[in-house]
Amino acid sequence: MEIENTAPEEIEKRSFEIITEELKRRGIDLPKEQAPIIKRCIHTSADFDYAGNLAFSERAVEKALDAIRNGASIVTDTQMGRSGINRGCLERFGGKVYCFMSDEDVAREAKKNGTTRAVASMDKACGLKERLIFAVGNAPTALIRLYELIREERIRPELIIGVPVGFVNVVQSKELILSLSDTPYIVAKGRKGGSNIAACICNALLYML
Repeated sequence: MEIENTAPEEIEKRSFEIITEELKRRGIDLPKEQAPIIKRCIHTSADFDYAGNLAFSERAVEKALDAIRNGASIVTDTQMGRSGINRGCLERFGGKVYCFMSDEDVAREAKKNGTTRAVASMDKACGLKERLIFAVGNAPTALIRLYELIREERIRPELIIGVPVGFVNVVQSKELILSLSDTPYIVAKGRKGGSNIAACICNALLYML
């Protein structure tokens, strides 16, 4: 097998070229506005299933980009997801990245109410007086709580990135978000996802700007 002689600064560019070539060989033609997001998920995971399992609500990308331009912040359900988002890029538009999972008050509320910290984190996010994008890559309970908060009209996200990975209530939580008719979403249908995928979708949106 021949080793490609690729300069370090060209590796990412070459990776995306390979992804584009393979999608073409598979006969997959991605929607123009969704293509940068889907390709970055494939780049992050080397999993071409994302070409078929990412679901976008109508004008989700357009609405997300508009929200970021107007200073929206991002709430994640893991410190790993928070660390993976290009905060410098987001801050140029006036947004911040939040993760409340390690906060003492979140731990107290979760224990008092018998819930997960992810649930308590979503409740805490309701107190933020900002435009918010939620990037959930780990905890289906965060998605379930978001669904409840939206139905209770306590929060109105600019976008929900619903990509938790796993087996327990993962598919069910994603189906709840897919059922929302008035909330923009990007959801990885099925069991696949992860904090790295949540972060890379955020970054794909930022790099589109």
